[in-house]
Formats: sequence, structure tokens, C-alpha cells
Amino acid sequence: MRMTWLIFALMTVASWGLYGVFLHTGQVAMSDSVHGRYKAFLFVGIAYLLTAVIGSAIMLQVNGAAWSFPAKGMIWSTLAGLVGAIGAFCVLLAFGAKGKPTVVMSIVFAGAPIVNAVVATAMHPPVGGFGAFRWQFVVGILLAAVGGCLVTLYRP
Repeated sequence: MRMTWLIFALMTVASWGLYGVFLHTGQVAMSDSVHGRYKAFLFVGIAYLLTAVIGSAIMLQVNGAAWSFPAKGMIWSTLAGLVGAIGAFCVLLAFGAKGKPTVVMSIVFAGAPIVNAVVATAMHPPVGGFGAFRWQFVVGILLAAVGGCLVTLYRP
């Protein structure tokens, strides 16, 4: 059984798990209590340019992909980038409002799967309708909420 997707998913977990801590460290290292978070975010944008734009262009070119982009795909992909960037920016705003990375990122990473599960299920309902939910799915959502709450309430 090929589990390549799992390796990439775990690499994403590791990357995003480091994101908040590194971003907060970069913000503080800017030595600018007023504008440091925006300076740090500017470099996040540069990193996205290098990774998303240049990296994707190289992969498309190397793999001989056609350079045609349907409008619907461009719109949804741009919306995905916008909500991702807005989320990253809001993480910085949370840090600026005295939120600590342990708490902010725990809330984000506990809450985001819940939002994802609800929206993905609404956009792509399971075969058999909403009555096809297994109890484990619902318990998983509840555990994510409880986990985020516990980490926030009992942070070190």
C-alpha cells in the first residue's frame, strides 16, 4: 500500500507546527515592538514567493504541464491563498495582542480541523447524506475542541 500522501501530510504537520513558533521568534528578532510583526510577515511573503510561485513553476515546467488555467480553478486557488494568508496575518495580530505561540497555535490547530471538517462535508457531502456520519467522526471533532480548550486553559 502506497502511503506517500501520509509522509507529505506529516511533513505539513511538522512545518505548520513550527510555523507559529518561528514566526513569533522572527517577529521578536526584528527588534521593533510596533512594526516587527509586519516586518516578519513581509519575509513570510517572500518565502511564499520562493516556494509557491517559483517552486510550482519549476515543477510544472519539469513535468511538461500545459500552461492553461481554467478560470474556476484560478478563482478557487486564489481564494485558498487569500484565506491562508489572512489566517497567517491573523496569527501575527494575535501575537501582537499578547497571545503566546503555545496558546494561539493550539487554538488554531485544534479549531482549523473542525472548520475543515464542517466546510468540506458541506461542500462534498458523504454518500448517503449527513446520516452517513460515523460516531468516530463526531467524537474526533469533539476531541479536537476539547484538546484545544485544555491546552489553552492549562498551558505551561
